[in-house]
Amino acid sequence: MDTYSSRTQKNEQEIDLVELFQALWKQKLWIAGVALAVFVIAAMYAFFATRWYETRTYMRPVATSTLDQLNETGIYTLKPEEALARTAGALSSYDNRYEFFRQNEALFEGVDRNGASIEQAFARFNEDAFTMLFPASNEADRTPYVGLSLTYPEGMDGVSIVNNFVEFVLQKERASISSDLDSLIKNRLAGLDARIQASRANYQATKDAKIAQLLEDSELKKAQLRDELAALRLQAKAKRENRIAELGEAISIASSLNIRKPTTPSGMTNSSIGQGTVIRTEVVGQSVPLYFMGTEALEAERATLQKRESDDFMEPRIAEIQGELATLENNREVEILRDRDEGGEDLYLQELAKLREEAAWLRGIKLNTDSLHLVRLDQAAQQPLAPIKPKKALVLALGLILGGMLGVFVALIRVLMTRRRSTPAG
Repeated sequence: MDTYSSRTQKNEQEIDLVELFQALWKQKLWIAGVALAVFVIAAMYAFFATRWYETRTYMRPVATSTLDQLNETGIYTLKPEEALARTAGALSSYDNRYEFFRQNEALFEGVDRNGASIEQAFARFNEDAFTMLFPASNEADRTPYVGLSLTYPEGMDGVSIVNNFVEFVLQKERASISSDLDSLIKNRLAGLDARIQASRANYQATKDAKIAQLLEDSELKKAQLRDELAALRLQAKAKRENRIAELGEAISIASSLNIRKPTTPSGMTNSSIGQGTVIRTEVVGQSVPLYFMGTEALEAERATLQKRESDDFMEPRIAEIQGELATLENNREVEILRDRDEGGEDLYLQELAKLREEAAWLRGIKLNTDSLHLVRLDQAAQQPLAPIKPKKALVLALGLILGGMLGVFVALIRVLMTRRRSTPAG
């Protein structure tokens, strides 16, 4: 019984499918009409919708020798890969894109504003239209490159936008490098000037210290010589005073012996007046006492010593000291140091020549950045051969398929509605 029921149900389902197909066949005009209408709409879109195009440009690193002129300055180094990365950053910069847009608004006439401000409209266009291109990690060609893609509507000169924007960015980067180089040179020159001034100040301080040391040494030497001179004079004076005292004693002795004229012990006789006594004195192995010089000579020497105003001639060293003092009165080394003018002092700065040479070299750096190639343009933007959207064949095929599906759906609805109306209630 169950087997019979299942077969009967299966036969009824097959009969229903056949009837369904027959009913749809009867609705073939509706299906064809709906499909045709959808296809016509798709065709109208495919042929009359705004066409969008895409153009691309690619840049690769330049040869290392291309940047030699910049790198040989010694104060600014830039490798080809760094220049490429720098260019990529400039191309992706919104500020650069907006600045280019403001300077070339005529190239962007096709930008749809829809009531938005200029900046808002460009921000939306920038987000949708520009695409940066980089090598994928799985690409066989590992040579680094940077690309820029622009999707633009028909009527806009996208090729000029891309090529002019790339040139705009490169010019701006060259100007930035030139500005950086000038700043580095100015900073280095300012540093050299500061070192030169510091060297001059150090030299001046050293010179002043040397002059002070020379003057101090000179004053010390003069003080020592004056002390020595005073001591020698005191010593000479003491000797003179001792001599005067010694002469006084000798004069006293000579007077008591009545020795007026110089004599010797052996030749000295003293005959007493009235007695005829002869006194003979012999001194053997001893110096002749001073009183034998006689009172006349002794008194004359004493008088001369008492009248003497200076004993300097008695000491040869005093003359030497006076000569040394006279020499020290004028320190020629100090005079020469003081007589150096400001320009002449630079000749004595050991590092000045090297610093001036470096400054002259920096001032002589003249780099023409206008001819500096930061990247190698591997492919400039070209006029596309066909739009990327709408894709006519795909749109027409989808229109036909979707139209057929929609036609069948409409036909099914009509069949169901017809059956519902024909089926008695209850």
